[in-house]
Amino acid sequence: MKILFQLPPLLLLLSVFAMLGSTQAAAALKVAALHPILADLARQVGGPEIEVVEVLKPGADAHHFEPSTRDLASMRGAQLVLACGKHLEPYLDKLRDSLGSSTKLVEVGRSIPSLLLDPKNELFLCCPAHSAGGIDPHWWHSAENMRRAALVLAEEFTAADPSRKAAYNDAAKAAGVRFLDLKSWAQREFSAIPRADRKLVTAHAAFGYFCKEYGFKMLPLMGTTRSDDSSAAHLAKSIALIREHKIRAVFPEDQANPKVLAEIVRSTGAKIGAALIADGTAKDAHTFETMFRHNVNAITSALKP
Repeated sequence: MKILFQLPPLLLLLSVFAMLGSTQAAAALKVAALHPILADLARQVGGPEIEVVEVLKPGADAHHFEPSTRDLASMRGAQLVLACGKHLEPYLDKLRDSLGSSTKLVEVGRSIPSLLLDPKNELFLCCPAHSAGGIDPHWWHSAENMRRAALVLAEEFTAADPSRKAAYNDAAKAAGVRFLDLKSWAQREFSAIPRADRKLVTAHAAFGYFCKEYGFKMLPLMGTTRSDDSSAAHLAKSIALIREHKIRAVFPEDQANPKVLAEIVRSTGAKIGAALIADGTAKDAHTFETMFRHNVNAITSALKP
C-alpha cells in the first residue's frame, strides 16, 4: 500500500509562497549605480521588482571616487551598471574591462545635450580660464534632463527585461511628470527674484544646467571639480563683477568651502548664502528632489529682496 505524505494546509501554503518568492528573486533585474541620484532614479523606474546596488554612497566625493575591490564584488551579477557619464567618472574604461560580458555599462548622460564651459557663453558672467572648453558633467541639476534620464533607464531596463516593458515605460513617464512639477514649482519660487538679481556665484562650475533652465547667469570661482584652483587674476575679476552687478550673496557648497569666499565677502560686502548641494551626494539630500528643493530654497532665501 502506497502512503502519501500530506503537508498541513498552512504549511503547504507557506511552501508555495516561498517557492514563488525565490522565483521572483531569481528573476529580478540587478542594477548597480555609480551615483546616489541614479540609484534613486533606478528605483523609481524599476519599482520594487529590481535590485539596486548603490556603489557610490551618500556623502562620498563623486569627483574622486574609484570603485574598490569590495565595490566590484557588490556589482557581481548586475545586468546593468549605471554611470553619469560626461567624463565625471574617469575610471569607466578600467571598470568596463573588469565587468563581465553579461554586464552592460550605461552612461546615462551620454544622450543628454552637453553644456560647454565657455566664458563667451552668455550663461556665464565669467568662467575660469582653465575650465574653458570643458564639459559640465553635472547634468542632473536640470529637471528636463532628469526626465530624459528616466526614459533612458526605461529603455535599458526593457532591453534587459522585456517582460516588464510597459511597467518601465509607465514608471518613467510618471517620474518625468514629477520632475516637471518640480520645475514648475522652482519657476514660481524664482519669480520672487528680479531677473537682474539672478546671478549665481558658486565654488565650482557645477550649476550650468540649472542656470540655463531657470534663467540665471553663473560665476564659478573654480573649475568643474572642487580641487580646481582659482587664480589671483580670476579672483580679482570675480570681485569686480560682484561689485559691478551688485550681487547680493555667494554660495558655498556642502562638500567644499573655498577660502576665496571669505576674501570675496570681505572685499564686496556680499553675504554668504546657505551651502548648495553641487554633486548630489549629500548624506541628507541625495535624490534629485531633496537636492533640488534644498538648492531652490537656499537660492531664493538669499537672493529675493
